[in-house]
Amino acid sequence: MLQRRRPSCRVILLLAGSLVWLTGCQRQARDERPVIGLAVPSLTHPFFIYLKDNVLDEARQLGVEVIAADAEDVAARQMAVVEDFIARDVAGVLMSPIGADALVPAVESLNAAGIPVATVDRQVNGGDVLVHVGADNVEGGRLAARYILEQLGGKGDIIQLEGTPGASPAIDRKGGFEEALGNSSARIVASQPADFQRAKGQTVMENLLQVHENFQAVYAANDEMMLGAIEAMEARKIDAARVVTVGYDAIPDAIRYVREGRLDATVEQYPGQQARTALRLLVEYIREKKRPAAPHVFIKPVVIDARNIDAAEQKR
Repeated sequence: MLQRRRPSCRVILLLAGSLVWLTGCQRQARDERPVIGLAVPSLTHPFFIYLKDNVLDEARQLGVEVIAADAEDVAARQMAVVEDFIARDVAGVLMSPIGADALVPAVESLNAAGIPVATVDRQVNGGDVLVHVGADNVEGGRLAARYILEQLGGKGDIIQLEGTPGASPAIDRKGGFEEALGNSSARIVASQPADFQRAKGQTVMENLLQVHENFQAVYAANDEMMLGAIEAMEARKIDAARVVTVGYDAIPDAIRYVREGRLDATVEQYPGQQARTALRLLVEYIREKKRPAAPHVFIKPVVIDARNIDAAEQKR
């Protein structure tokens, strides 16, 4: 007597009532090679391009598929991206939320759909997040302030360019920077958002230069804004040698500026390490239902200048 074989997915497709079995086959394939949605603020920003590339490379090593989507720095678009991921029934979502509060509904929608979500680089203020992996941005802000104080001998006037209002890195880097200035004789004479964008950093700095002619340092919460500010200063023929300049992210252009002597320092937060760690923890949970040992994984940032430039994650 021949043993009866279990129907294959192909045969099941032809049977009446096959929808349930088809879903089962699709889910089995998805579990073997999970599809992960990657939602980042912008895929034109060098930082997030690098983060995405590391996620994709790690995904190949882990045997998973990643769908990357660009929210074009608009919170409502990032919410729509997440809703699309839910409609696609992805196995998990890795997100860098544009706003800590604005993307809470996105996380709650993923929770309702039973899709695990991890955040990388930026945090969100609500919903059930499996794990957050990012730099200690408060400490990064402190490091930038200490570097400036060391270069200025503890006193001087500083211009600060802030990141996107409401974004957790902008809040934390500003907070750490101002905390570390503490009771020093240095003071912030101007502080304005430039939304983590180079063009806005240049425009904001051009406007500030019309009011503030005598300052000794500029700190920007990311390199894109800092490079825009340097371009504004150079256009005004301001001698960069007399101004201490510190950015954040250690992107390739910033490293080049450090090599050329046009930027004093940048804070390295190791986005590649962040991205790979977050994806591994998310995939481990999807495949094994194993929760991370801690809900937050913080990577310690370091200041990169001409003395330790080879410590940068992106050296070119």
